[in-house]
Amino acid sequence: MTAPDPAPRWLAQRLAAQLLSGPPADGTVQVAGRLLAVQAQDPRGARLAVRARSRARSAADVDDALTRDRSVVVTWLNRGTLHLVRAEDYWWLHPLTTPPLITGNARRLAQEGVTPDDAQRGVAVIERSLTAEGPLTRAQLGERIAKTGVRTQGQAIVHLLVLASLRGIAVRGPMIGREHAYALVRDWLGEPPGPQGAPAAFDRDRALAELAARYLASHGPATERDLAKWAGLPLGEARRGLAATTRGAVTARCRRPACWGPTTRCCWAGPRGSLSSARTGNRSRSTACSARSRWSAGVPSAPGACRAAGSRSPLLRRCLRPTRPPCPRTPRRSSGSCAARGGRSAGDRGLSPASPRGSSG
Repeated sequence: MTAPDPAPRWLAQRLAAQLLSGPPADGTVQVAGRLLAVQAQDPRGARLAVRARSRARSAADVDDALTRDRSVVVTWLNRGTLHLVRAEDYWWLHPLTTPPLITGNARRLAQEGVTPDDAQRGVAVIERSLTAEGPLTRAQLGERIAKTGVRTQGQAIVHLLVLASLRGIAVRGPMIGREHAYALVRDWLGEPPGPQGAPAAFDRDRALAELAARYLASHGPATERDLAKWAGLPLGEARRGLAATTRGAVTARCRRPACWGPTTRCCWAGPRGSLSSARTGNRSRSTACSARSRWSAGVPSAPGACRAAGSRSPLLRRCLRPTRPPCPRTPRRSSGSCAARGGRSAGDRGLSPASPRGSSG
């Protein structure tokens, strides 16, 4: 019986980047710092995600970080989904990722029978109640909003709370029993960082570069479409962030897509080389899709190879799709089948499409 092929090396890198192999993180804050944002739509799932990646051994460890230390916070960010992030990262992730969510939130409120005027009144009640009474649960806030005649049935209360979050008024604060209460941002997290207490001007380009660098460090190898889908941002903004992050790094164009990125031309590899260097923030100098890159020998390029590598892995589920057409050929600039070159040349301006991943939300 033929032994199955070893798992591809890019998969090993991605597992290490996600803290699913190698030394574990110390605790909740370190996991959130490494992954940037941990999906927390399911509270149990978020706690298990931290436990799988750290020395934290119980849900109480995560609850302590949320309630006692206030070092992490849960709120609606990427893609309009609840995520657990470090408190210090909230201040730039919130203005970066929430603007695209406003329209969808207004549409959902309308579907729930909440008019724009009622939504305004509901958010005002949330702010007044949290200011006067401190952290309150969803049920408690729903009672106070309902008294003003604003609809809270069904999912209306949820989307009113989302709106308060998108406006930077409220976040999920302490755990009250088994329920996650809401709190004012200014009460729970303090004032935003800035000179002498004044909010610092938001630099979107700098935030995009930080987002791209942190995403590659924790989710790479990845492509521009991976980043755009994960963050819920337009593809153009993902490209801007990657261009700033990988300026000076070597990219390559390949003849056929790597199986984890259908129709991929250029794959952003993230941290360089050895898996431990992912923690140092070093820029990559090779790409997962290059035919002669450090990962290429282990990257399966057909469904059969992916099955041999372990088709049950969620990271490889897209390998079972039919093989896509090869990337267009480009003029050779070196002896290899893929021409490596530094920076972004004219041929690199359109980067790589890829399917979204969902490892950690």
